[in-house]
Amino acid sequence: MGKLFLVPTPIGNLEDMTFRAIKVLKEVDLILAEDTRTSGKLMKHYEITTHMHSHHMHNEHKTVENIIKRLEAGETIALISDAGTPAISDPGFLLTRACVEKNIEVECLPGATAFVPALVNSGLPNDKFVFEGFLPDKKGRQTRFLALENETRTMIFYVSPHKLNKTLADFIQYFGSERPISVSRELSKLHEETKRGSAEEVLKYFEAKPAKGEIVVIVGGLVKTKT
Repeated sequence: MGKLFLVPTPIGNLEDMTFRAIKVLKEVDLILAEDTRTSGKLMKHYEITTHMHSHHMHNEHKTVENIIKRLEAGETIALISDAGTPAISDPGFLLTRACVEKNIEVECLPGATAFVPALVNSGLPNDKFVFEGFLPDKKGRQTRFLALENETRTMIFYVSPHKLNKTLADFIQYFGSERPISVSRELSKLHEETKRGSAEEVLKYFEAKPAKGEIVVIVGGLVKTKT
């Protein structure tokens, strides 16, 4: 029986790759990559020559069965995404679940995940939090916001740059203009930036300075006043 490794990759700065992750990627029989062209740059940088296959959200339902057969035959396989930890708003859950069901060993290496530094440097409470990932675009969006209106834990969202201002406006509508927010973009990269303030202040800032790059938004939970 083989083994599946879930290997985090840098979210920006290539120096965030761990020694262990490099070792695993060099030693496994196969690397499953979300985008082989994107991952190819990382492989070249660290002189990793292991063969790669494409494994992404559009084909993972079709490829899982074949991957399981290879693992059952004794191969060792590593799964990586374009950036960060597999299965966190990226492909990985379906394959991991299939391995668990077939009693195939799975090991997830520690490493880069965008929401952790964004949460820690937000200055908002991080003892309890809820990870929401990407919000629905249309269907279910309002329902999701209504369900979160009374959430007291700090909330974490992934937001595309072209949807940031609309999302901030939604936060104002459902959570109020004074709700504390921290927006981190391009974490670990050259133009890394974190903007903190009220929902209204942060929206005005990004209306004047349109955001670019990968974005994590941290929203303070509802503070209930004592009666």
